[in-house]
Amino acid sequence: MANDEIRRKVFVSFHHSDEEEAEEFVERCYQQRVFIPRMLNASYSDEIINSPNPDYVMSQVRSRYLADTTVTLVLIGRCTHSRRYIDWEMKSSLRQGSYIPNGLLAVILPSAGASVNLPYRLTENWQEGEEECYARLLGPPLNADQLARAIEDAYYARQTRAHLIRNTTAMMKYNSRCRACGTTH
Repeated sequence: MANDEIRRKVFVSFHHSDEEEAEEFVERCYQQRVFIPRMLNASYSDEIINSPNPDYVMSQVRSRYLADTTVTLVLIGRCTHSRRYIDWEMKSSLRQGSYIPNGLLAVILPSAGASVNLPYRLTENWQEGEEECYARLLGPPLNADQLARAIEDAYYARQTRAHLIRNTTAMMKYNSRCRACGTTH
């Protein structure tokens, strides 16, 4: 069982095609007391935000789902990199100003396969082998304690590595062509 003393509220971002796997992952972590999930889906939220206006979506995600969370966990599947809502959720999570940004942690889902395509905003904030970057990336966690430690690292990054945040890229206006399957979802 993970740390019983501290369970962070975590916003979980994922591509809808990975919903079943994402929900299983989150439920397992919740049962193991790793974190308290906040998600944009019917199981964990009261409504899905569906608007073509990115500023509106970002403000709603920030006020309804990120406001009481401290870490954003992006679950990386095969096609996650091509989704605009994933980009918008990360951009909103990394926003600085009148509030502290969320820590950013990405976890590769087992179904992603060996060749993983990362969302651009994540690659701006993470570099393999580098400790001096804001975000962290894990392969599928080996156990609950490993994930709990990574969440704690992301939580503390908000104060210790916030100066490393790169969030100036314009938001994706549309879903992009998926590098894994060649289609636009």
